[in-house]
Amino acid sequence: MFLKNKIQLVLVILIFTVISSKAQTSPISNVKKSNKQEHPSLILTKVGVEKIKAQLGTVPLFDETLAKVKAEVDTEISNGIEVPIPKDFSGGYTHERHKKNFLILQKAGVLYQILDDETYAKYVKDMLLEYARIYPTLPVHPQTRSYARGKLFWQCLNDSNWLVYVSQAYDCVYNYLSKKEREHLEKDLFKPFANFISVGNPQFFNRVHNHSTWGNVAVGMIALVMEDDKLLETALYGLKTDNIDPNAKDNDGGFIKKKGQKVGFLANLEEPFSPDGYYTEGPYYQRYAMYPFLVFAEALQNVKPELKIFEYKKGVLLKSINTLLNLTDADGHFFPLNDGQKGMSYYSRELVSAVDIGYYFGGNKTDLLSIAKDQGEVLLDDTGLSVALGIRDGLETPFIKKSIDLSDGKNGDEGGVAILRANSTKRELSLVMKYSAQGLSHGHYDKLSFSLYEGGNEVIQDYGMTRFVNIQQKGGGNYLKENTTWAKQTIAHNTINQDETSHFGGEFETGSLHHSEKYVFDVSNPNLQIISAKEENAYPGTKMHRTMVLIKEASFENPYLLDIIKINAEHEHQYDLPYYYLGQLMTTNFDYIIPETLKPLGTKNGYQHLWNEAEGKSETSNAKVSWFNKQRFYTLTSLVSNEDDLILVRTGANDPDFNLRRDPGFIIRKKNNKDTYFISLIESHGHYDPVSEIATNAFSNILNLNMIFSNDEYLVISIETKNEQKSLFLFSIKDNLKTSKHQIKTQDKTYEWVGAYQLIKNY
Repeated sequence: MFLKNKIQLVLVILIFTVISSKAQTSPISNVKKSNKQEHPSLILTKVGVEKIKAQLGTVPLFDETLAKVKAEVDTEISNGIEVPIPKDFSGGYTHERHKKNFLILQKAGVLYQILDDETYAKYVKDMLLEYARIYPTLPVHPQTRSYARGKLFWQCLNDSNWLVYVSQAYDCVYNYLSKKEREHLEKDLFKPFANFISVGNPQFFNRVHNHSTWGNVAVGMIALVMEDDKLLETALYGLKTDNIDPNAKDNDGGFIKKKGQKVGFLANLEEPFSPDGYYTEGPYYQRYAMYPFLVFAEALQNVKPELKIFEYKKGVLLKSINTLLNLTDADGHFFPLNDGQKGMSYYSRELVSAVDIGYYFGGNKTDLLSIAKDQGEVLLDDTGLSVALGIRDGLETPFIKKSIDLSDGKNGDEGGVAILRANSTKRELSLVMKYSAQGLSHGHYDKLSFSLYEGGNEVIQDYGMTRFVNIQQKGGGNYLKENTTWAKQTIAHNTINQDETSHFGGEFETGSLHHSEKYVFDVSNPNLQIISAKEENAYPGTKMHRTMVLIKEASFENPYLLDIIKINAEHEHQYDLPYYYLGQLMTTNFDYIIPETLKPLGTKNGYQHLWNEAEGKSETSNAKVSWFNKQRFYTLTSLVSNEDDLILVRTGANDPDFNLRRDPGFIIRKKNNKDTYFISLIESHGHYDPVSEIATNAFSNILNLNMIFSNDEYLVISIETKNEQKSLFLFSIKDNLKTSKHQIKTQDKTYEWVGAYQLIKNY
């Protein structure tokens, strides 16, 4: 008997060892059947609900949010239940009604738990039963634009939105419903719904993209409520099928799925995020995807804590919250990299969720409380209560955005996005330079592009996307054709265009194979911050190297931006460098000719959308363009030759539906050049008071910008001010090692320094 027991013990130990070994190999390995769980358990928990009830009336921000949500839901309940037959694109009545329904259902479920008022549970039940009545007979949506049509909405993406929110409502009223009602809802609504967006649409579900993230999470959330671990495994790992056309493309032009590519929620967590928490599609879509990522992570943490989801990929989800907050201007608006709608900010509901969940599960970082305080609302759950308590008790500290370099790519080795920040006399200056990977189907062809902000105001803008989200008059609220013909094209961005063609020929497949390479990033000196990167694949046979330096000097009112582009090519080309400024043109220091009849600058690749408003040449080595915007003056000074074309442009050509904004720009064009450089300097200066009608410091401080030395290894740039102060910027193109020693001998002087660059002030 002893021997038998001993053998059994050894077997148990061996089995445990094997299981432990597998668990260490994959943080989330085999999903096993769990014990019977309590409800609610996804976002709200039974313990959490009791804590909330105990604190009601004592936590101002939570109480205010609760009152606002209650008023909103009460109004909807009084209006009655509407579940119309779907027919519209986004922005249309049926689309917006179903969208409001899922938002209100989630809130009503929460109110039932917190207030113990069956009015809210009955409302949820009645609406769910109405959806269960119509769903079995619904065909696919009548609008045919999407690569994966939904049933309630024109695309599966929005159907998935619905299920993510409604799963939470179902969890909240689960025990209120009878067993028969639950069986009916699961049989006629939830299981068919989950199967439709997964098995029924593998081209949507089995990919790496924000679309599939929503799909994976929708299936995973309802699986957790129904305690369907097989369905949960599908959510985590995707469908076990490769029966998808590898040449199929979505409505954004991106591949659906690469053969053999890992799919499912974990793949969507693994691949698009860099180790720094940067999401390759850009901040606008990172914001959109953060809700499903984090709400599902919270649900998994509550229901299956053994999976340790917040530790996956070294805690990248929680890290990504801080990253995303840093990808905003001084007013909290996200930088519109890739496809991005301007005006989207961390005041969105997705970021309210992100901040609350990040605070609760991320170690109670008190700087997040200051963001939550600005947002003015919290989630009505355990995380929101925690945040509201922290604010009530005065624990918040400022969230300070710093200069930062964010890597792109799964392993952080596919370029990145750098942000340089410096204080000015009015508001902070922020430079955003993009040297990243393509960014999946929402990426733009804009290697080494940049934008510049002063506070929340754009100085040099990134156009963003061409779409009026949920505005039915404009393409049903969907992407407009000009997003492809203009917004994605290289000429729409502040970067080099060669021979009036876009980077990689505007081909998604080619662009997805390449990324730019960082040369140097250094912000150790707040008065001299630099980002430099190279791009050698956008145009075969042409190498581009861009260096941007934010410099703070006593002789300037504000920090200024030095922009240096070095080009080496195998053949002669035409190079265009646009600067898209915002505001009113004040003056130039060169003469130009305005045509009597406006004509487009070109015929394709975005050029067809630019009006050629004026064209001139400079008789000096410096071309100056000054403009006025938001009571501030700005001047761009560029080093040019008398052969360079200087073109004033404006968007809107070949745009009969007025889908494009009428924004100005300035283009420096160099023709028939092989190896060349573009050197410019941007100043923010002065102020205009419309009340006193007084303008101060309205003119540029630059007397002369010059290149005094250039070869294949070094550049020396001279910056001379009107008060005869001169600075030299010395730059090594060949070597960015901090310990490297450099020496340049010119006709009148020898310069020596260590590292990639050196600034000599008051030379």
